[in-house]
Amino acid sequence: MDETTAAGIARAIRTGDRSPVRVVEECLDRIEADDHNAFVTVISEKARERALEAERAVENGDDLGPLHGVPVAIKDAYAYKAGVRNTFGSRAFTDFVPDRSAPLVTRLEDAGAIVVGKTNTPEFAAKGVTDNALAGRTRNPFSPDRTAGGSSGGSAAAVAAGLVPLAQGSDHAGSVRIPASACGVVGVYPTPGRVPQAFRPNAYRYDLPHVSSGPLARTVEDAALALDVMAGSHPAEPFSPPDDPAFLEATDRSTNGFRIGYAPEFAGAPVDPDVRRVVRDAVASLEHAGGTVERTSLDFDEWDDAQDAIMTGLEIMYADLAEDLHTAHGIDPLARRDLVDDHVIDRIETGRTRTALEYKRANATRSKLFRAVQAVFEEYDVLVTPTLAVPPFESADGLPETIDGRKPYGPLGWLLTWPLNLTRHPAASVPAGLVDGVPVGVQIVAPRFDDEAVITTAAALERERPWIDYYDR
Repeated sequence: MDETTAAGIARAIRTGDRSPVRVVEECLDRIEADDHNAFVTVISEKARERALEAERAVENGDDLGPLHGVPVAIKDAYAYKAGVRNTFGSRAFTDFVPDRSAPLVTRLEDAGAIVVGKTNTPEFAAKGVTDNALAGRTRNPFSPDRTAGGSSGGSAAAVAAGLVPLAQGSDHAGSVRIPASACGVVGVYPTPGRVPQAFRPNAYRYDLPHVSSGPLARTVEDAALALDVMAGSHPAEPFSPPDDPAFLEATDRSTNGFRIGYAPEFAGAPVDPDVRRVVRDAVASLEHAGGTVERTSLDFDEWDDAQDAIMTGLEIMYADLAEDLHTAHGIDPLARRDLVDDHVIDRIETGRTRTALEYKRANATRSKLFRAVQAVFEEYDVLVTPTLAVPPFESADGLPETIDGRKPYGPLGWLLTWPLNLTRHPAASVPAGLVDGVPVGVQIVAPRFDDEAVITTAAALERERPWIDYYDR
């Protein structure tokens, strides 16, 4: 295991058992051999230069960061790396090169991580599957014809395929957790603001729904290690929580005495029977880890209104994003509509017509949902649900039209992730098992700001049902 995990690689580099130069070269070789279309841009020479610097630091006996020499990948969306092309998955931004790095990228590099490239995303991260007219479709490493999920599908596929041990994603309706489930990896949606985004010119752009950046990794330890580096308050981030959890320490804590609520029909979604079975078995194993599991449900049935609320927020968010990109970088997606997918244009234009009253009504529905989720945590320490209602589906088939004989109630009806982006509760998807050889995830949700409970529960499940053997390498 240690040979393919971020924590194991970092330990081996610190002891001199592995060379940063060799680690990065092996990583680049794997990407060149078959990257599953996970990468949009690979920065081989920059990565090699950083690896050489990392090797000299080891030889000189310098203080080494917790991710020293570890290759990482960054989603090609809002986490800029200075001097590296950032396309947002759009032909309209093929030549855009930011002159500054996002805070989370700076923190990863300051901790010794070596960025090897930017990973594929649907255009402007606007779908739950990863394909676009610029780079094409990312393939699921477990089954190339199936979706890798999205919108952080490139990052999830890169980790699942062993191209990198660690990658970053962003999540505004499940965009870290969806591909984590589809690709059989760990994906964490931290409390919004926990990992600073510091968007400009509008730092409040992602208030409805709440967007958060988080890691994708093969192990809970790796995800926690990344969060210890990425998380922490930042003066330019208005949503920074006042506390700083100890994520890595949380992996060693016990779930003995945890009250665990299991909600198999969270988000009002019908769930495939095989998914339900695998997730139920995974949840039951938490009892062996000392928890008490009870079936529960939310006192909330306005799921159509809730989905309308998040769609309203997403439309306004994309209109705001387009304006910010024009203001900050002089590139207007609407002025380049021949290079932008119609569904993105529709979201931007619809968002521009939304009224303050519509936004208020969306927040009123969101408030009801928030109270319902809060009520669950008056009885339970964590809530667990399926992450997706279906296993990863054939990409050529498009979104599922029926699930367990029922029609999903809207475009998000196959997801059980998006309500948490309305309520701001931290969550993660971790592997629950396989259905016909492809992964299924279980979603772990904790009270607001209790990110450590998510990590502790995820680590307990990993100890009970290790998934590292799922991977070819």
